[in-house]
Amino acid sequence: MTMPMISTNRLCRQFRVGDSVVHALDEVDLAIEEGDFVAVMGPSGSGKSTLMNILGCLDSPDGGQYWLLDQDVAALDDDSLSRTRNLKIGFVFQSFHLLPRMTALQNVLLPLRYSETDAEQSRRRALELLQRLGLGDRLDHRPNQLSGGQRQRVAIARALVNNPPLLLADEPTGNLDSRTSEEIMKLFEELNRQGQTILMVTHEEEIATHAGRLIRMRDGKIEHDSTNH
Repeated sequence: MTMPMISTNRLCRQFRVGDSVVHALDEVDLAIEEGDFVAVMGPSGSGKSTLMNILGCLDSPDGGQYWLLDQDVAALDDDSLSRTRNLKIGFVFQSFHLLPRMTALQNVLLPLRYSETDAEQSRRRALELLQRLGLGDRLDHRPNQLSGGQRQRVAIARALVNNPPLLLADEPTGNLDSRTSEEIMKLFEELNRQGQTILMVTHEEEIATHAGRLIRMRDGKIEHDSTNH
C-alpha cells in the first residue's frame, strides 16, 4: 500500500516561554494524499503555523515522525533537507518575499539556480508560468511596479517553477483585497484541478471554502477534519 504524500505520527513541538512550556503541536496525526487541497484554520496560537513550518522542513519537531513522499524527514541531513525544500516544496507567503531589485522573471528564476535544469530550459519554464498567470507583459517589472495581486502571482510562479509535488501557502491572501483574493483562490483551484497538492493556512472562512478539505486546530491539536464540498 502506498503511503500518503504527507504523513505525521504523534508530531510534537514545544516552546519555552518564560517558566512555562507551550505545546505548539501536541501529538498530531495527519495524512494528506497527492492531489488534496487542504485549508488549515485555527485561532492565534493554535499551532497551524508551527505545523506549516515543520511540513515545509523549516523547523523540526521535538517528537513524533514526519514522512514526506515516503521519506522520513528526521533521517535527512542538512543538504538533503535543503534539496527537499527547493525541489519538492513550493512556498507562497502572505508578504510575497520577492527580492525588490529583481524583475518578475528574475524572481521566478531564483529557485532554478540550485536545480540541475539547464539555463535555457529554466528560462522557458519561468516564462511559460508567468504567461500562464497573466503576467506576460510584466516580465521586466520590479515588485514595486506591480500590484499586490500581481506580486502574489509572481510568488506563485516562483513556487511552481521547480514543478514541486507540494505547494504550501501561508495566508496567501492576507495582504490582498477581496476581489484579488478571489482571483488568487480561483488560481489555486485551477492548479489543484491540474493535480497540484496544496496545503494552505488561512484565518479567513471565505478563503477556506475554496479548499476541498478543512482542518481546524486548537491548542496544538487537530480539533476537526472534514471534506468541504
